[in-house]
Amino acid sequence: MVAVDVTDATFQQEVVERSKEVPVVIDLWAPWCGPCRTLGPIIEKVVADTRGKVALCKVNVDENPGISQAFRVQSIPAVFAVKDGQVVDTFIGALPEHQVKEFVSKLAPVVSEAEELLDNGDEESLRKAHELEPDSDKVAARLGEFLFTTGRDEEAEALLAKYPETQEIMRVKSMIRLGLPELSKPAVDVIAELNELLESVKKDEAARQRFVDILNAYPFDEETVARYRRLLTSRLF
Repeated sequence: MVAVDVTDATFQQEVVERSKEVPVVIDLWAPWCGPCRTLGPIIEKVVADTRGKVALCKVNVDENPGISQAFRVQSIPAVFAVKDGQVVDTFIGALPEHQVKEFVSKLAPVVSEAEELLDNGDEESLRKAHELEPDSDKVAARLGEFLFTTGRDEEAEALLAKYPETQEIMRVKSMIRLGLPELSKPAVDVIAELNELLESVKKDEAARQRFVDILNAYPFDEETVARYRRLLTSRLF
């Protein structure tokens, strides 16, 4: 269930403390309120589409007067967004779905169907995501990486050749050039190779390409990548 029913007693934990981890949307409602019944399913659906990036709490104002008084609620439905224990946005009344999406998207982007398919990670899902968003370099890179890791380098290269050299695309192209055996090397060996390649990058184009591919493809931390990019620049210029 997406929504958590919050009471005066659980408000501090479920809303204030939780909002320090993810934004929390609070829906103040009552069983007798017609607009509340209209808004309820809409806001639950929109928050569910964030896939955990936003939490939803519902408060029955008849049973929890303390929360109503704290928010100075005069009419319902009343919706509040809370981040880090502070109210950051609010609206009153039963808004249509597109406006509720706008409200929630300020807290966390709503996940698209293609992004949901990427999370699945299987080939059918990745190809479907590519059909839905053929211009997305992120989707193409994920599909290309899948093809590469399943031994279809040529198909992956043909796919990636259609896209601009964004960071995601370059990462997968670098993975393909290096190959799976190289990518399985221990990090200490990779660092040693980078240090060795530095001696040749100025005059040897192949060494320079391999150096860049290693930085693109290996899961180094940002500090390591930045340090070696600076070293590369200092050797080239």
